[in-house]
Amino acid sequence: MNAERSSPWRTLGYLAWVLVMAFFFANAEIQIEGGAGWATSLPTWRIEHHWLLDLFWGGRAMTGYHAWVFSFMLLVFFSPLAFHGRWRWRDAGLALAGLAVFWITEDFLWFMLNPAWGWSRFDPALATWHKHWLFGAPVDYWVGLAGSALILFFRHRGPPR
Repeated sequence: MNAERSSPWRTLGYLAWVLVMAFFFANAEIQIEGGAGWATSLPTWRIEHHWLLDLFWGGRAMTGYHAWVFSFMLLVFFSPLAFHGRWRWRDAGLALAGLAVFWITEDFLWFMLNPAWGWSRFDPALATWHKHWLFGAPVDYWVGLAGSALILFFRHRGPPR
């Protein structure tokens, strides 16, 4: 077997690790934010309205907290590429898919594990920072999961490049 080809089992192990990381980060973020989602009670700068936020951020406010946390996690997920000195599209795709799965899982677990929220409050009328919902979840979840599934599909189909 060619070393270039990634095993689906190895990818599943990676995704399991991503879920564990999301669990830990969700718990840390619950300690940081408490019941006030999207950094509404944190001492950080906020940009509430800008057309770029609608385009790239789902209409949510950009905060200093999120700018630093999202940038940090991007670096975390792409660090194996930097440490190996190997920047291939297949590896970058896996990092991007892992990052998307991480943020979707982390956000959902923030709601489910947070004593101030839970399943009964996972609702667009209450979680107002998620502006767009579909089938009972923020649209970002569906877009991220579909994008990750596509990346992983193309990563594992056919012969390695």
